[in-house]
Amino acid sequence: MGEVKQKILLVDDDWFNRELMEELLKDQYDILHADNGKQALAILQQSRNEIDVMLLDMVMPEMDGLQVLEFMNKYNWVDDVPVIMITSDGKNDQLVEKAYELGVTDFIDKGEGAVKLSRRINNTIMLYAKQRKLVGLVTEQIYEKEKSNSLMVNILSHIVEFRNGESGLHVLHINIITEMILRHLQTKTDKYPKTTSEITMIATASALHDIGKIGIPDAILNKPGRFTPEEFEIMKEHSALGASMLEKIPFHQEEPLVKVAKAICRWHHERFDGRGYPDGLKGDEIPIEAQVVALADVYDALTSERVYKKAIPHEKAKQMILDGECGAFNPLLLECLQEIGDEIIEELKVNSVGRNTQKQMANVTSELLRHKELTVSEKTLRMLEHERTKYRFFASMSKEIQFEYTVAPPMVTISDWGVEQLGLEEVTMDPRHNENVLRLMGEENLQKITELLHKATPDNPVVQYDCRIHLKNQERWNRMTCRAMWSGNNKEYVSVIGKMTDVQEEKDHLSNLEYLASHDGLTGLMNHMSAKKLIQEKIEESEGGEFAMVIFDLDYFKLANDNFGHAFGDRVLQHVAKRLKQSIRSGDVAARVGGDEILIFLTYKTGIESIVNRIFHSLIEDFEGFQISISMGVAKTETVGRDYATLFHHADQALYTAKREGRGQFRFYDASMSETFSAISPIEG
Repeated sequence: MGEVKQKILLVDDDWFNRELMEELLKDQYDILHADNGKQALAILQQSRNEIDVMLLDMVMPEMDGLQVLEFMNKYNWVDDVPVIMITSDGKNDQLVEKAYELGVTDFIDKGEGAVKLSRRINNTIMLYAKQRKLVGLVTEQIYEKEKSNSLMVNILSHIVEFRNGESGLHVLHINIITEMILRHLQTKTDKYPKTTSEITMIATASALHDIGKIGIPDAILNKPGRFTPEEFEIMKEHSALGASMLEKIPFHQEEPLVKVAKAICRWHHERFDGRGYPDGLKGDEIPIEAQVVALADVYDALTSERVYKKAIPHEKAKQMILDGECGAFNPLLLECLQEIGDEIIEELKVNSVGRNTQKQMANVTSELLRHKELTVSEKTLRMLEHERTKYRFFASMSKEIQFEYTVAPPMVTISDWGVEQLGLEEVTMDPRHNENVLRLMGEENLQKITELLHKATPDNPVVQYDCRIHLKNQERWNRMTCRAMWSGNNKEYVSVIGKMTDVQEEKDHLSNLEYLASHDGLTGLMNHMSAKKLIQEKIEESEGGEFAMVIFDLDYFKLANDNFGHAFGDRVLQHVAKRLKQSIRSGDVAARVGGDEILIFLTYKTGIESIVNRIFHSLIEDFEGFQISISMGVAKTETVGRDYATLFHHADQALYTAKREGRGQFRFYDASMSETFSAISPIEG
């Protein structure tokens, strides 16, 4: 395949000048001709993405060079195609200044020699390529940050949904309402000045407002009725607990996002009149971010449907808040709610995490487009070297491994920071077959990222892949973000630019949050909802395997609580859970169903009776003077079928049969139990 040449649009009404320039340049470039300004604009309209540089004559009939530039500015084409002005009157300072204002990159005289002409064209093309690359990297980094924020909102929405029985949209709604109220507040007063980026950060941090509920017991968190005074005191602990959880994170404590999130967690239940909790703050002792999130939280709680109530219409909810039925709020914030209430309704109808990211990126894009590129002339080479120096500096400071890969010849070039971290040379030929690269990445990861890049298109050139990389004798999660590059006519895939970012802390943090959301806080066993989902997946994935559902509870557990106190009862449950984890195999599932009732899901081929017997007797022992006794019911798929609900129901029947017949034993379900179960009254543990 022949070398792909860069393309020049040569615009000059003088045929002889065009032919002369083509003769000078044709060995290095493909040349397109236009003999007037209108024809040049027609070519640009059709093919400007294929043109690397335009040589534009200053003086032409019909439409001169300045008029062409004015038209290109009108449609922002000068951002896409660098323009070198051809003139025989380079000393006209007024003309030169006007051309630079309109975006000209350089000037050349018609009498320039081939070497100087080629050098200026190459410098211009290289500078534009570098500027595009830098802007692309910045935009990509901003996009990754905003996408990560939205991802966090989405994950936290599901954590709330798992643990609290709320709609996952609650967290997203708080994000939207918080941002809208804060933005409107800036138009009303300068008492709480916030920049656009600070408002976005507060809205993102609002996602963490109820994270402390992870530490509240399921029995209280998901109680459908009204709390007792004791239960409400426990529930109130979630605000201080959430702040404490963030305080104990061993990294990022100085980040503004973490500081704001801690304030929101701790104080979003304070009241403007000082009657809130946990600290009884009053008025503007409460940070404004916590005040706004508190109002957003109450509004969405009223207007959203819950398992225990219907949604309240907007107008009624707003009036309840204004009348003080739902707490005391900053009068300025109440005015904001009144003034933008209708806008909030419409925004909540149509908004989503993805749309939020698109809006933020639209703001970023418009911000970038407002910046004008600096013009260059004789200083092109020095500026190009300056850009290269900045690029290397920022690459080393960002702690990201940045790289560039070319297809022909196959070669990867990595940044100075990458050389230090990976132990590779700056330039590695044929990386797909290089032992050091294979050792770092692994054949499977290299194959996967190659497949993703081959699926990229000029319209969707960016791919992302998370994988474990061998760095300095340890494996760490890294995120590879790559942009495929094509030739000027978008017909040939020629190279890749990209970066590798260490995301080990992010993975560990998210894994910890997911664990907290799926496990019982007291025993460390899975919670019922997460266990049910996992068990259903195991049943669906296995066609021929046999399973058994086991449900047991502690005999006389109420007696232990009554005689020794609830703290002792908690220790008994923790001890039983610890013994259970030691008794089951890695593929089995154990979950706390509620109270002292625990579920086990077992996979087996033969000998299920001996497996159950072993687990049963491993749990029976003396604990601090209290004799642990359990009753256990078992249902097998070969007996009752592979439906989760049916397995659970029949294991429960077997459990109560065991309890009715004397406790301290286990029973396997059989058909006779269904005949008598309806006559059995539940026996307290």
